Amino acid sequence: MTTTTQAPSSVPGSTAHTDGAWAPIQTRSERPRSYDPADFERPNGREVNWKHSPVDRLAPLFSDVEGGADVVTVAVSAPDAVQTASLSVGTAPRGEIFTPEDLPAAIAWRREPAAHLLRIPAGVELDEPVYVDVQGHGGLAHAHLVLEAMPNSHGTVVLRHAGSVQLAQNVEILVREGAHLTVITVQQWADDSVHAASHQARVDRDATLRHIVVSFGGGVVRVNPSVELAGAGSHAQLYGMSYSDSGQHLESQVYLFHKGRDTRGDVLYKGALQGAGARSVWIGDVLIGPEAVGTDSYEANRNLVLTDGARAESIPNLEIETGDIRGAGHASATGRFDDEQLFYLQSRGISEDEARRLVVIGFLSDIVQRIGIPALETELHAAIEAELQEGAAQ
Repeated sequence: MTTTTQAPSSVPGSTAHTDGAWAPIQTRSERPRSYDPADFERPNGREVNWKHSPVDRLAPLFSDVEGGADVVTVAVSAPDAVQTASLSVGTAPRGEIFTPEDLPAAIAWRREPAAHLLRIPAGVELDEPVYVDVQGHGGLAHAHLVLEAMPNSHGTVVLRHAGSVQLAQNVEILVREGAHLTVITVQQWADDSVHAASHQARVDRDATLRHIVVSFGGGVVRVNPSVELAGAGSHAQLYGMSYSDSGQHLESQVYLFHKGRDTRGDVLYKGALQGAGARSVWIGDVLIGPEAVGTDSYEANRNLVLTDGARAESIPNLEIETGDIRGAGHASATGRFDDEQLFYLQSRGISEDEARRLVVIGFLSDIVQRIGIPALETELHAAIEAELQEGAAQ
């Protein structure tokens, strides 16, 4: 495959001003992209896309070395209609829309010789979800997965991650004309795991993508979805939920690009945090391009801080390059328990601990209920309960 590279600036992560000075690249769409890891400087934590991340803990993913052959096992459970294939570099549709925008993604592109393709054929409506279970066994690994929903198909793909690993993962998502695809990625890693995932998607005319990120486990988990609404009438629903414990860093940098006309976007991420050193980072970038007339877009992030010593960072950004839109907005809020809610519940004879439990469950259930898979929803409710019990025991 021919490498597509935006030449890096003389100052990494920066762009030139006409007066000869340099300024950081703030806009997500302007970040350098390349298939070659050599085109990316090793992050030092001062770059715009790394300054909120613990680069020292992510360091294993910055080394361009081969991962272990048996570090990760992958089990796929799919209806018979789903087509599978192995895609080497240069074999379509691998790379049709995916271009790495950071060092771990570029290394994963190079180090994964055979990307796995899961394709839902044209016109097929899957009755059951496709499950991809990723199990880590300790060590460094790289992965590239291509998910393709052919025209007018309908289906759901669930990625489940568990075990111990240092994983750089690329997920390429192609939603063809008139298709409806749901992608759910669940991170329930062991506490020592480090996971950096780059999800890039294109949604064609009159197609819909529902993308849901659920992060509970792992030492450092960084899942960054990037979605291009390329076709007229395309639609994206980007949802996320995280529960960060003491010492955990859970992060998502979301990019939604309205490129086609009459596109719609809905972004909602929620996070709960408890324990000393618990941290979450959410950065939401929405770009409404010059041809995206008739766009309707909204993004929001809500965080609930349960204990002292926890910190949530929330940064929404919105760029509009056309005045002919239906609407666009963004919102962010981070706070502790609502004392009035607690008082109301306690006045009805509910203990303080139980009142707090009900508030947290109600807060996160808003995302859980959007998943639409009863078995998975039950599993996630149980995970929330386990997190609450762990927090109460501390």
